Order: sequence, then C-alpha cells, then structure tokens
Amino acid sequence: MNTPLPRCRWAQTDPTQWAYHDHEWGVPVRDSRTLWENLILDSFQAGLSWRTILLKREAFRRAFEGFDPSRIALYGESDIERLMADSGIVRSRQKITATIRNARAYLTMQDNGEDFSAFVWSFTDNQPIKGHGDSGNPRSPQGDALSLALKKRGFSFVGPVIVHAWLQACGIINDHDATCFRRTG
Repeated sequence: MNTPLPRCRWAQTDPTQWAYHDHEWGVPVRDSRTLWENLILDSFQAGLSWRTILLKREAFRRAFEGFDPSRIALYGESDIERLMADSGIVRSRQKITATIRNARAYLTMQDNGEDFSAFVWSFTDNQPIKGHGDSGNPRSPQGDALSLALKKRGFSFVGPVIVHAWLQACGIINDHDATCFRRTG
C-alpha cells in the first residue's frame, strides 16, 4: 500500500496542488524572468485560491505572450480590453494594469543595470532562509522590506502578503510545514 507523503497542509487533498507543491513550490528560483512571472501570478492570486491560478497558468502565459516584459510594457487600452475579454485568465483591470506597470518597472531596473534576481535575493543575503515551518504565515520581515523596495521602483500590487507568498513559492523562504517531506530539501 502506498503511504501518502506528508505535505504542507494546503497541498494535502488536491492532485493539482500535490504536483505543484512536490516539484515547484519552495524550489529556489534564480532566473529573473521566472521570478517576475511568478510575482505576476502571485499578484493575480490575491483574493483567490492558488488552485485557480494553477489551472489558469497556461492561459495566462498565452494571454500575456509568455510573460515577456518587453512586450507587456507596450500594452495599451486595446490590450487591456483583449485581456478583460479573455475568460481563460482572471479578468481584473486593476491586476492587468499592475502587470503592465510592473513590466515597465522590471525593464527600468534592467535598463539601469540592476538584475531582478540579484535584487530579490539580496533581501536574504543571497541564500534561502528557513521560515518557521508554517506555510500559512502571511508575512515576513523580508517580504515587508522587499514589498517597500519594489514599490519604490515603481511596482504595484506588491503588498507584503503577496510578496511573502511569492518568496515562499520561489524558495527564497523555505516555509514548508515542519512535518512536510520537502522541509529539509
């Protein structure tokens, strides 16, 4: 008989979330574009379940042209309307306009010679840090500080709760539950 793996509380009942938890959530991400894409997806998740975003992730990638910041930064009103009509994604004008603004902020950092990944990881001295083993903890000092720094660089829809969830998802803060099989990995 197959014994189920001990996972974080949020990933115990749904096969879609099992796969995400077991192979992606909490794995350290160092690629700037992937970090940016994950930040955008986490901002769209605000107020919704993560499962909803997972099920729509490929539709988001298609709708936002592979999350290419240089393309998204050029979006105008017709693109916003196109996205608002796309039933495959979360249709929130506020989140869509924040994505456009965030693409521009990301590119401004790049144009100024600032690597997004190096910037993000600098908030943990370039090392993953162990959280308290409570994946449900909504904030962290690192998330609070990074949220402020992102806002200073022109990002929006990057409050401390969103940023903390993103840091957890990208393996910058290891917040797998204390009993989770991924906690030590």
